[in-house]
Amino acid sequence: MANLKEIRGRITSISSTMQITSAMKMVSAAKLKKAQDAIVMLRPYSEKLQEIIENVSSSSDSENVSEYAVAREVKNVLYIVVTSNRGLAGAFNSSVIKELNHQLSNNQNHNVEIITVGKKVYDAVRRNRIVFENHSNLFDNLSFENVAKMTQKIMDEYKTGKFDKVYLVYNKFINAATQEVVTEQVLPIAMPEKTSEINVDYVFEPGRQEILETLIPKSIKTQVYKGILDSVASEHGARMTAMHKATDNAEALRNDLKIFYNKARQAAITNEILEIVSGAEALKNS
Repeated sequence: MANLKEIRGRITSISSTMQITSAMKMVSAAKLKKAQDAIVMLRPYSEKLQEIIENVSSSSDSENVSEYAVAREVKNVLYIVVTSNRGLAGAFNSSVIKELNHQLSNNQNHNVEIITVGKKVYDAVRRNRIVFENHSNLFDNLSFENVAKMTQKIMDEYKTGKFDKVYLVYNKFINAATQEVVTEQVLPIAMPEKTSEINVDYVFEPGRQEILETLIPKSIKTQVYKGILDSVASEHGARMTAMHKATDNAEALRNDLKIFYNKARQAAITNEILEIVSGAEALKNS
């Protein structure tokens, strides 16, 4: 039977682990509220911006096509992959890395480069893949301006022809317990087909083409920013869920050990009583 001191030590160790996982759960729950509010507020703006672009482009008489919408032969592909800088979030990081590997296996005939946003994906791919840039420090001061700077450089590289397609891989936030890994095409953007029907009667100033040239780059930057915000909210949700399960499992294990400890203690006491009784009987008979 296991030593009682050893069992007590295991119970103490598990109790300490429970305190850590419970604290991490509460921290993630607090951060999740802020991150969830941020993505919920951004989504309507992003959707409305896309709606305006669709309406303006579908009603445009101009034959000019945005340079960000020009499709060309695909030779060089860029993936923007978003994970977290920390672990202990269940399958949050590994599911993104798995999706990236799946995408890479489908692009073996292309030159592929990767922009990593998060230390976990950077550590996973830096030895075997070309990392174009690492932007893990974005999480230190996450803002639209900082993401826009990174996205603008990608857009400039796309215009020069360095990349023919750009994808964004990240965890889309559904709710605190559910995250969905998605791969979105960032460049070239998909322009709607022109129709005679106009959903909204806009008054254009200075002109449709000028408006499109302003809105399309902003829409691309917003798409990338939204993906990163989705990933941040998903990270906190995944970590909160993982720490909740870890706390429950630790509590169940601690309870089992307590029962085992009590049984072992009772068995030890019983053996001591038997030894005393046996000794007393031996003295009487001597």
